[in-house]
Amino acid sequence: MNPFSKMIAATLALSEKAVENTLELLEEGCTIPFISRYRKEKTGNMDEVKIEAVAQVNEKYKEMAKRKETILKTIGEQGKLSAELQQRIDNCWDATELEDIYLPFKPKRRTRAQVAREQGLEPLAQLLLLQRERNPEQAARKFVGDKVSDVEAALQGAKDIIAETVSENEQSRNQIRGEFRRGAIITSKVVAKKKDEEDAQRFSDYFDFSEPLKRCSSHRLLAMRRGEAAGFLRVSISADEETCITKLKRHYVHGFGECQALVGEAVDDAFKRLLKPSIETEFAAQSKQKADEEAIVVFAENLRQLLLAAPLGQKRVMAVDPGFANGCKTACLDAQGNLVHHEIVYPHPPRSKRMEATAAMKRMVRQYQVEAMAVGNGTASRETSEWLSEIDFEHPVDVYVVSEDGASIYSASKIAREEFPDEDVTVRGAVSIGRRLMDPLAELVKIDPKSIGVGQYQHDLKQAELENALSGVVEPIFGVLVVLAAPLLQPVMPLLLSFAAGAMLYVVVEELIPEAHLGDHSNTGTLSVMAGFLLMMLLDVALG
Repeated sequence: MNPFSKMIAATLALSEKAVENTLELLEEGCTIPFISRYRKEKTGNMDEVKIEAVAQVNEKYKEMAKRKETILKTIGEQGKLSAELQQRIDNCWDATELEDIYLPFKPKRRTRAQVAREQGLEPLAQLLLLQRERNPEQAARKFVGDKVSDVEAALQGAKDIIAETVSENEQSRNQIRGEFRRGAIITSKVVAKKKDEEDAQRFSDYFDFSEPLKRCSSHRLLAMRRGEAAGFLRVSISADEETCITKLKRHYVHGFGECQALVGEAVDDAFKRLLKPSIETEFAAQSKQKADEEAIVVFAENLRQLLLAAPLGQKRVMAVDPGFANGCKTACLDAQGNLVHHEIVYPHPPRSKRMEATAAMKRMVRQYQVEAMAVGNGTASRETSEWLSEIDFEHPVDVYVVSEDGASIYSASKIAREEFPDEDVTVRGAVSIGRRLMDPLAELVKIDPKSIGVGQYQHDLKQAELENALSGVVEPIFGVLVVLAAPLLQPVMPLLLSFAAGAMLYVVVEELIPEAHLGDHSNTGTLSVMAGFLLMMLLDVALG
């Protein structure tokens, strides 16, 4: 039984038995489309969305279980793993809480607090935290010696220890998280020395930008993070500093006096130097994860709609890949999508051979009986569509604008080279545009989904999660197509089976039997063939 079934069922409000069955099927290697379509009786009629959620939560718990093993091993090696601490870690299934529990024991580089502890200043820090000492400087003199130069160094070391203690305290971290959750502001500023660079202008909307983090849409956040990665922007997330420090002091500073003032200074340092950067990093990661998830959902839904777009059907189509200087590349396709003719016309500046181009289009439409035109939506698309709409053809020709995203990727791919070995990339790209109008699904599956151009910042997203989501879109569509195609193959199924049987007999007679009789194994080979045949006959009779 899967150890996480009960928790997954509770998290997703599903039947524990259905979750257990689903996890068993996933462990056996069944795909999500297969389970959702053919194993409904085991999953309690779960759809593919719920099955995907079960799989994701299961992976999350698996990763946490591995993380717990590492944490327990590390704390155990330090000799600090008590029964109470182990029980708390075993019962914790929240990633943030788990890391907070581990933080005081986490191996870290040599910090200021660690140096102060090595100097023997931890008792002084504890004394200051109690806030009962009326003369902290006098108490600090006892710690001055070979390792501590003076009273000021002793007090500073004690404050460093207090600051680290505050920053690693779970309650303190949760207080600051609460403030960030309620009022965090995301701010973006341009890097001054790069402000005038041409590439930086793509991010000009974010040169001086700020808004509440909880209201920041995924596309804006991803744009800022891309600008930051490119070195043009500095992005930060912050909460109201005064409110955060006041809440921390309310917990750590009790009353007034010299000790209280020193503890207050340590709390200020804890927030500015340790807590604020840590929580900011945490919220940056969380907001990026949320933006990634939203972008992946948008991408998957757009891809689904695009793949399921209604095909034009078996009509003769002229594809037009528009352009100015390099002209409009045309490709005439027959009703099956085969290339029958291609040429380039120049209706737009700088060549502006509009009359010759118009005559060429009329000739091709007449000669190849073109019924529809597919115009790519790239450069010069609007001008080309308007020009084609003005031409008086001999028979009606519908003009459609088709997305050409990914056509250049396809045109240079191995599949395109195999389809059109004698044509260059411009012709292959034009053919792809035409076929997208005729049958979007059949043409778009040749292209990596990330290159189709229906998502936002797809190359900045977590590629593994994006691949999983897009596979979840494509697989069910093809599963449905296979099911729909089955009745169409039924009339020819006997012929296909007979063909397969004939192929098997050929392999047996021409390959297996001669191979078995090579060398000195002729008699043994003959007996083995006879024994195998008799065994199969006996099994057939015995099993009916």
